Amino acid sequence: MFRARQLVRRLASVSDAPLSKKVEMTNWEKGHYINYQKMSENLSVVRQRLNRPLMYAEKILYSHLDDPHNSELERGKSYLKLRPDRVACQDATAQMAILQFMSAGMPSVATPTTVHCDHLIEAQVGGEKDLARAVDINKEVYDFLATSCAKYNIGFWKPGSGIIHQILLENYAFPGGLMIGTDSHTPNAGGLGMAAIGVGGADAVDVMASLPWELKAPKVIGVKLTGELSGWTAPKDIILKVAGILTVKGGTGAIIEYHGPGVDSLSCTGMGTICNMGAEIGATTSVFPFNDRMYDYLAATKRSAIGDFARSYAHELREDEGAEYDELIEINLSELEPHINGPFTPDLATPISKFKDAVAANKWPEELKVGLIGSCTNSSYEDMSRAASIARDALNHGIKAKAAFTVTPGSEQIRATIERDGQLETLEEFGGMVLANACGPCIGQWDRRDVKKGEPNSIISSYNRNFTGRNDANPATHAFVTSPDLVVALTLAGSLNFNPLTDTLKDKDGNDFKLSAPTGDGLPANGYDPGRDTYQAPPEDRSSVSVAVSPTSDRLQILEPFQSWDGKDALDLPILIKAQGKTTTDHISMAGPWLKYRGHLDNISNNMLIGAINSANGEANKVKNVTNGEWDAVPATARDYKKKGIKWVVIGDWNYGEGSSREHAALEPRHLGGLAIITRSFARIHETNLKKQGMLPLTFSNPEDYDKIQPEDKVDLMCTQLAVGKPMTLRVHPKNGEVFDVQLSHTFNEGQMEWFKNGSALNTMAKAAKSKSS
Repeated sequence: MFRARQLVRRLASVSDAPLSKKVEMTNWEKGHYINYQKMSENLSVVRQRLNRPLMYAEKILYSHLDDPHNSELERGKSYLKLRPDRVACQDATAQMAILQFMSAGMPSVATPTTVHCDHLIEAQVGGEKDLARAVDINKEVYDFLATSCAKYNIGFWKPGSGIIHQILLENYAFPGGLMIGTDSHTPNAGGLGMAAIGVGGADAVDVMASLPWELKAPKVIGVKLTGELSGWTAPKDIILKVAGILTVKGGTGAIIEYHGPGVDSLSCTGMGTICNMGAEIGATTSVFPFNDRMYDYLAATKRSAIGDFARSYAHELREDEGAEYDELIEINLSELEPHINGPFTPDLATPISKFKDAVAANKWPEELKVGLIGSCTNSSYEDMSRAASIARDALNHGIKAKAAFTVTPGSEQIRATIERDGQLETLEEFGGMVLANACGPCIGQWDRRDVKKGEPNSIISSYNRNFTGRNDANPATHAFVTSPDLVVALTLAGSLNFNPLTDTLKDKDGNDFKLSAPTGDGLPANGYDPGRDTYQAPPEDRSSVSVAVSPTSDRLQILEPFQSWDGKDALDLPILIKAQGKTTTDHISMAGPWLKYRGHLDNISNNMLIGAINSANGEANKVKNVTNGEWDAVPATARDYKKKGIKWVVIGDWNYGEGSSREHAALEPRHLGGLAIITRSFARIHETNLKKQGMLPLTFSNPEDYDKIQPEDKVDLMCTQLAVGKPMTLRVHPKNGEVFDVQLSHTFNEGQMEWFKNGSALNTMAKAAKSKSS
């Protein structure tokens, strides 16, 4: 009887807990509270309007509506105006975001914002030395970010803190929240039940400046998980499998929502891994419902108050019973095999049992040169513990890594904790080089010297992305992605042909042995060690802080506003390039060595489209200048057209702009005189980024029309036809043949059309501020 009474009383206290409690979003800021009460009120309004069960993804978005009474709520069609709880920027994208924010003329950010220094640290010889070198090389940029953060009331995480997504999960993510981040892997925070969405810097500036953020209401793809993971199968295998099902564009315009009984067997950080790599299938974001594993992680990261508060709102932190998904995928975790995806694309999914055959059939280089674990996708305590358990098993048999091996801790907290608990020592003894707490090879910051450029070779990582040349700038490197467990196992064998589930290795005495399945704790038994303090809070008095940008700097450049539209149709335009095949943001604006110019628009524009393949000759960075007949680099040709006052267009293939959220891929063509990008289809973030910069992202109403246009044709673009829901005409003047018209589609709404007319979203914001003040 006593136990029953106690249970009733506990449940009553939970259901009676007021949502108006003041619980701070993070331990690093004061006065920013989780507003479950407002979210609940918004949801009540929406429920009355829709009168149907809601998916969890819908609940998060609708609870953050700027105007829940009057917003249109049709998935896949309506544009939602939302009020995110937070903004996060990494150092490469923060430069441009802050430069844009400065031109808005506001004294401080209106929404809690943080900047994280993780992208500009090149992996070379090891963590400490690489970090010191980066601090020296990037001093000007770090000083700009530190002072501008202090000036505009932004939290600043210094170099060495860790990767943005890991820091966000450890310190800022909370169940039911909405966050935007200027990096495509922001969805990592879905592991804590948050809708975290990758955006361009211009979107971040809107929210920093107190404007609502606009998002086309996503469809929701449900992934129902049953069964339980065991043995060599890891959370990473779930998203590797989903990527194989949906492909790199199958999630475009949709949120992936995981649910079902299998969810409860996953660690919080494992859920983060799955959400992180959802970016590779084009998904707007990915989310998991709030559960006890998330509560445990909040408690372990000293946020029990948030966990308790979330429990009082738990009925809204999951899908309603009877909610219907736009598409449903079911995965039985008990039957799921470990997977390896790649090379050259993250959706080529192969189960480990068939991988050896795929290596032979495709003639992939069988020798494994390098294994890399860590990154924002897989650097949790659980990941490192499991990896270390495999390494320890090998060491106990007297053998070490055959291939080169690197370890990237996701944060200073993870690095310090695995150093204290011994995993780091094991991984180093196994042969691992510990890199800085930063992105490193995952985003091309890798001074790799063991193979020559153009030399075919294989590497395997626990990263998220493996486009051609991404990790080491070598287009012949075959990069595969998998769980940290399989990375360690294959690195030990030095071969892609090794399957640890079935194959044996030779110990130091030449005897056969089979590796034990990995084991590891989801959370450290002795709590997390925070390590070094790497956070800079904004000062109380910010009035005396000055932000210096040298006019002679080659790293930073104050922005000039783009010109507004002249109100006319654009006639006799050249096609700068007709790109064929995959054209990712890496092709449009490469990372790696170009990252250092992320704050200098003119300098970084020298990498515009240098990776795109020209359909005219099958080559990259070689296009014909129609004014003089000369072949030259893409940026040089664009600059020549601009100097001559000639606007130009780009013709692109399917899913143009897939990949990172980087807005430079939209800023550069605008800066160099481009008017429109015309493709078979766009990746979501890139299409929005182009609109924000005052460009016209247009798609062929009939995708086959792509084939009718030749690189040396001239085109007229009937810009005066731009209207919501109406097609636009492209008049093609072939070099040889009769003029013909092609119909183009677009997704502009009324507000976005103003961006084009005014020259950019930033110009529109400045114009509105000016009219308000006058």
